[in-house]
Amino acid sequence: MNSNLKNSLFILKLGVLAVLVMWNVDKYVNPEHTAGVFSRFYLVSSLNLNMSYIIGGLQSIVLLMFTFGMYKKFSYGLVFVMHLISTLSTWEMYLDPWGPRNLLFFAAWPMLAATWVLFKHRDEDTVLNLGKKA
Repeated sequence: MNSNLKNSLFILKLGVLAVLVMWNVDKYVNPEHTAGVFSRFYLVSSLNLNMSYIIGGLQSIVLLMFTFGMYKKFSYGLVFVMHLISTLSTWEMYLDPWGPRNLLFFAAWPMLAATWVLFKHRDEDTVLNLGKKA
């Protein structure tokens, strides 16, 4: 296997993880923010503290599986789908890019592309892989 591709995919994964881990930690340290996000973008108005922790716990499991290359089709696919939903649910922010803090939402698109590339090349992403060998 091409070591440049393997190393590039690993660096790409680290970049995606840098964002996803912070979003995940936010569910534990700032569950009120999580409730606000779910209310505004996902139309879930009654997210309580325990639900934020449960969602965070499930996300933590997926991120660990993603990090260590376990059940790649499932974990890489779920990371892509979670970010796809997150990106599309904020569609109103893209209509007014120069509104307050809206321009930051455009960073979701290159990350969405990165999660897709990682999903499509999951079998070549072998650094830190604890899952089955392809």
